[in-house]
Amino acid sequence: MKKIFAFFLTLQTSLIAAAAQAAEPINWQLGLQSAASPVKEQLNDFHNLLLFIITGITAIVFILLFYVMIRYNKRANPEPKKFTHNTLVEVIWTAIPLLILIVIVVPSFKVLFFMDRTTEPEMTIKVTGYQWYWGYEYPDHDGINFLSYMIPDEDIDESKGERRLLATDTRVVLPVDTNIQILVTAADVLHSWAVPAFGIKRDAVPGRVNETWVNITEPGIYYGQCSEICGTGHAYMPIMIEAVEKDEFDAWIEEAKELYASNHNQIPVFQSTKTASIEN
Repeated sequence: MKKIFAFFLTLQTSLIAAAAQAAEPINWQLGLQSAASPVKEQLNDFHNLLLFIITGITAIVFILLFYVMIRYNKRANPEPKKFTHNTLVEVIWTAIPLLILIVIVVPSFKVLFFMDRTTEPEMTIKVTGYQWYWGYEYPDHDGINFLSYMIPDEDIDESKGERRLLATDTRVVLPVDTNIQILVTAADVLHSWAVPAFGIKRDAVPGRVNETWVNITEPGIYYGQCSEICGTGHAYMPIMIEAVEKDEFDAWIEEAKELYASNHNQIPVFQSTKTASIEN
């Protein structure tokens, strides 16, 4: 039995390490995806707190039910007492849930305020949702902007680490250890820009700009998807972010100014064969 337990413990440790390296969830992983930002770290901590609380509640309720079934069944208690109220019991079952809610609500509000926005952003990126792809703009860097489409299945190159339904033709490049303000909007219908490793899920609403932020702690490739049912192409508008060191980001910016700056205010068009086939 000990050997079996040790095997599963070793397997889980290896899977978590692999997930952290790939910056994505993997098969048989337990718990939430590894954190790549301070916000996700706090969300993971809050999740673990809730897991202990609900496990304790479930265990206590099960024990109480089991005790009542054994102690107060017809055979063990043929003549039950007749009463309708017990002040002490009613105070206990009112006070304890109230205390549990207080324990939950305090860290919950702290996480909500922390993840809302950063007071000192070092750079800004604007995200616009379209049917069915994403547009990105770097307003602090000469208006660099581009569109990002899902790579069709037939064009996926697994040797380059591209993931089906997640890889995009143009990656969003962001620096690590930087407070990045993210402005999210939409051009047509409701979308939702979500990256699990960052703890981000922000609605993209036409005519409105929502705000969030991220500080990426580790370089790597991070994936996300639209998490608002936005139409027939909803499943085909992934998010692919490449986090790099600051000097690498500065070098990419210089290259991107030549590649993308001229696209400013360009009308988006369908490029992905997947989304084009859906549209047709």
